Amino acid sequence: MQAFTVRVQQERFDSGVEIDRLSHNPACGAVVSFNGLVRDYGDRQDVAALQLEHYPGMTEKALHTIIEQARQRWQLQAATIIHRVGHLPLGEAIVLVVTASSHRKDAFAAAEFLMDFLKTEAPFWKKEILRDGSAHWVEAKASDQHAIGRWQ
Repeated sequence: MQAFTVRVQQERFDSGVEIDRLSHNPACGAVVSFNGLVRDYGDRQDVAALQLEHYPGMTEKALHTIIEQARQRWQLQAATIIHRVGHLPLGEAIVLVVTASSHRKDAFAAAEFLMDFLKTEAPFWKKEILRDGSAHWVEAKASDQHAIGRWQ
């Protein structure tokens, strides 16, 4: 089993399987997960779906770099980032972050750090598709930039 895993994929993932995969290390006292979903609003109301694109190779490298930064800050036993791309309708899972550590504080902090940096540093492009069929690219948010400021 690879302890630090990154996957970018179109296919659905099973959060339970991924969490369970990191739960069998006797050195781990905590496993924390975050599962991000497509919701019906974002920059605009009436979102019907998202279209996510990425730069293959570059994206995975960026995600591994983010995990490595977390490993330098906290005592992690394992971490997983799975991010989906392609057309995702409402309610679909977009991203899963799972961290495993000996102690809950490290697992919680690392999971939050990974999500904050994933939102700002990973090369994904998101388009909101509205119920009327129109679409627009989602702009970077000041709130996401502000969130990573606390880690510096």
